[in-house]
Amino acid sequence: MTILITGATRGIGLQLAQNYATAGQKVIGTARGAAPDLAGVDWHRLDVTDPASHAALAAALDGCPVDLLVCNAGIYRDKHQSLADGFPAAMWAETFATNVTGVFLTVQALLPNLQAAQAPKVAIISSRMGSDALAPGGSYIYRASKAAALNLGRNLAADLEGLGIAVGIYHPGWVRTDMGGPQGEIDAPQAAAGLSARFAALSLARTGCFETWDGQELPY
Repeated sequence: MTILITGATRGIGLQLAQNYATAGQKVIGTARGAAPDLAGVDWHRLDVTDPASHAALAAALDGCPVDLLVCNAGIYRDKHQSLADGFPAAMWAETFATNVTGVFLTVQALLPNLQAAQAPKVAIISSRMGSDALAPGGSYIYRASKAAALNLGRNLAADLEGLGIAVGIYHPGWVRTDMGGPQGEIDAPQAAAGLSARFAALSLARTGCFETWDGQELPY
């Protein structure tokens, strides 16, 4: 099985790449810059906000089936912003370019690779912070971007079902990473193990699901 993970140089993405490689799977990791020295991972450069970068990746992987595409690359810039004078427009643009448009461009560019696989899957890392039913306020940019990623995933699930491609949307947990911070509820190995189980369980019968890392269904 060939697994491609975007944003695989740190945090959950790195842990997933390491786990899959250790298990003997063929792993393709993407990085914006320098990639870590990780045995069993084939690294490719990808800036998910840059269409030309996607085109280059697609050309490099021409003819390579991708069984599981994990859209993990993401940013969270608007922590501790003030409603009165924070959340600048440039931050909105950067976040949506990465967390939403970047997901779409990745799926679009690698659609031929997914179609070349036997039972392809797309896993989109969103967040419970993108749920309309779980909206306590704050972090407006990140929440809105993850809500958009959820909506994107749901619509991709509808359109890709006819092509035999299953799509799942996942909350990885509040993880102790650079993004999640030291007060997170779980560590990266726990999150990665749970997510891997969710990816393995994903099928066309479950396409469009919105789940936590430990298998709980989330409200949209």
